[in-house]
Amino acid sequence: MGNPNDTLPKLSAPESSSTAGSTPATKQNRVQETLRHVLFVLVASVLAGLATYASRKSAYKRAYLTSLPESYALCAEHGKIYTVDEDRLNVDCILVKGDTIQATGSMDELHTYWDMYQNELVNKFYGGESKAKKPLTIVNTSMGSIVVPGLADAHAHLMLYGEKMQLNLEGAETIEDVLDRIEDYAASHPTASDDSEHWITGFGWDQTRWKDWKGGFPTKDDLESRALLANRSLALSRVDGHALWVSTRALELTMANIPGGSWPDVEGGEVVTDEKGDPTGVFLDAAMSLVPVPPPTQDEMEEHLEWAINDVLAVGLTSVHDAAVSIEMLKVFKRMAEEGRLKIRVYAMAHEGEAEYWGSRFEKLEDYGEDGKLNLQSVKLFTDGALGSWGAALLEPYSDKPETCGLMRSTEEALRETMSRFWNDGWGVNIHCIGDRANKAVLDIFEDLIQDNVSHNRRPRIEHAQIMQLEDLGRAGRLGVITSVQPTHATSDMWYAESRLGPSRIKGAYAYQTFLRSSRDNVLPLGSDFPVEGINPLLTFYAAVSRLDVEGNSPHGSGGWYPSESLSRAQALKGMTYDAAYASFAEEKLGSLTAGKKADFVVLDKDFMQLETPLADILTTKVMATVIGGQIMYGGV
Repeated sequence: MGNPNDTLPKLSAPESSSTAGSTPATKQNRVQETLRHVLFVLVASVLAGLATYASRKSAYKRAYLTSLPESYALCAEHGKIYTVDEDRLNVDCILVKGDTIQATGSMDELHTYWDMYQNELVNKFYGGESKAKKPLTIVNTSMGSIVVPGLADAHAHLMLYGEKMQLNLEGAETIEDVLDRIEDYAASHPTASDDSEHWITGFGWDQTRWKDWKGGFPTKDDLESRALLANRSLALSRVDGHALWVSTRALELTMANIPGGSWPDVEGGEVVTDEKGDPTGVFLDAAMSLVPVPPPTQDEMEEHLEWAINDVLAVGLTSVHDAAVSIEMLKVFKRMAEEGRLKIRVYAMAHEGEAEYWGSRFEKLEDYGEDGKLNLQSVKLFTDGALGSWGAALLEPYSDKPETCGLMRSTEEALRETMSRFWNDGWGVNIHCIGDRANKAVLDIFEDLIQDNVSHNRRPRIEHAQIMQLEDLGRAGRLGVITSVQPTHATSDMWYAESRLGPSRIKGAYAYQTFLRSSRDNVLPLGSDFPVEGINPLLTFYAAVSRLDVEGNSPHGSGGWYPSESLSRAQALKGMTYDAAYASFAEEKLGSLTAGKKADFVVLDKDFMQLETPLADILTTKVMATVIGGQIMYGGV
């Protein structure tokens, strides 16, 4: 700021004491001297204050860590550490050494533990020399922040998320918005615009959200309404991944790829046609495989995976259950794990879309790769489609489309044979079920396959478990079948679900609290199914506890949609940590902040676990740091 004296007024120097007297001039000089002194003190005080502020700010910057030492105690000095450990739900500090939690407790307890540990170390290696002891490094989180175990998404699709981000159609409020996005993409990608044989793929459209829409599926004619798109090969996945909307050119290429030149009947799928019997440009479920969309290359899949991992870390996820990993995808996962580039923990579910048995093509993986972050012990199977595309298999017709009961991907007999083969070959079986017919069929089969306590060792799972008969809601828990659910599906579907199902069937839908109360193992793993829903796990938490959309609304008002099925905040956090770890055979090393487990945790800027914290604050909570194996992978503390 320059010399402080430069800011003082230019005053005359006082007369010497030998000439000083009580003359007016002398009094004036004394006043000026006093004023000069006061101003100097004021300026000095201001500068001192600024210096103190700068010093504190500098100290804060020095305390902000983007990497952590080998050993440290992390303490929430002005917040809480939520352990999800039933023996000790909250602690002040956790002690980390390497990638593992060594102890939890108060600062004093951790210092006692550290001293004991150092004494043992010194006695063993240094002959008891006290100078060899190392002080315990303390890392404090910021005011008001909390620490929770590493968050897990128990059902998601990493590479599909990365692919979706290339042309994201989610959130469009009209079909014109969708067409604008596709047109903009085509215009900004010259190869896609100039070559009619080059496929443009997109993901995320949802006709149930379009304003002034007629209610059915869009058609190829809608795509041809834009000149830039009229002759392009377009394949656009619905938000749930169970419907594919294609252009006329894509239909021509599909027909050319079909032997005999006529549209086949597809078991477990449908080629949607108009009143004349001509295809409209929409393929459902198994019929989507007819469309010859070129698969992504290995390099493209790696790019998609890296994109997803970076976004996952930014929202506080440390583990993801990838719910359909093909052989080609697994090659990418393994390569990145071997090279130490798989930054998050991945529990992969093997999946190939072919009808014949493919279990022998995969190998089980346990703590695979340089950092042991990749595991594969189960397979992913499908029974039906999705509710939004009228593909969920129901026991009775849809209330708003009585000509259909949805789609079973195979007959119950064929499904039994497939599930039994995988089960008998030692695989964990995780199976997609939406409708009550699909869920009943799978529970019938699991009831025959599960003997004694074998379910505890095999962890059979129903993915989604959206709609069940009332008698089946409790049967899953009694059998030890894990219901893996996605709360944001409930808050996305709630605006049309009851019109699809009617007032009776809706009572057995999205029944999360009922599932948890019925669970033999007291687990309800929570996920998002991203990119079908948003990737942020706090959206999952918010939907689970509120049963509201992000604006705080529901068909039943601000109290939530069927609020008796909401989860408590503690239940939701457990579902996103310990329960997800249990569902992936990892509860001994992940899922809670407990001595002996991996040091995976997240630092968040506000305490949304307290009931007095408004629900809306959950959605504004920010991730300050994502830590995996004791080291910061995103942000800082």
